[in-house]
Amino acid sequence: MPDLDETDRRLLRWLQRDSTMSTQALAEKAGLSASPAWRRVKRLTEDGVIRRQVALVDPARAGLHAMAYLQVSLLEHTEDSLARFDRFVQTEDQIVECAAITGTSDYHLKVVAPDPEGLEHFIMRRMLALGLVRGTVTNFVLRQTKYTTALPL
Repeated sequence: MPDLDETDRRLLRWLQRDSTMSTQALAEKAGLSASPAWRRVKRLTEDGVIRRQVALVDPARAGLHAMAYLQVSLLEHTEDSLARFDRFVQTEDQIVECAAITGTSDYHLKVVAPDPEGLEHFIMRRMLALGLVRGTVTNFVLRQTKYTTALPL
């Protein structure tokens, strides 16, 4: 992993705010000329520091009014079970985040749906139907008080 200097961090902070900014505008914000800014961003991308640039969509405005965090415990911890669950996670668009965790559960999922019934359908008919899950704990999100993808650089 490359060492990030303060100029790299400045560029990354601005890109996290608005990745659609022109190279010239980004360079001005970071105190560079356009060519060095472009070269640095290109290097950060090639080095994998910048994974990709995406649009952040407002879930409610996209018709996804229900969100929940699920703690999932698997029946077995065999290589096959873990691989099958990981494949399931990768193919389900309703799962927007997944982390293998320590503690009493194996995974922590963030799931979105149009409504609470959609979340129930996902849990009961999609996830539990796999036959891999011992149990779940579901926490419905009432109100999101902070959401950011920006890392503190």
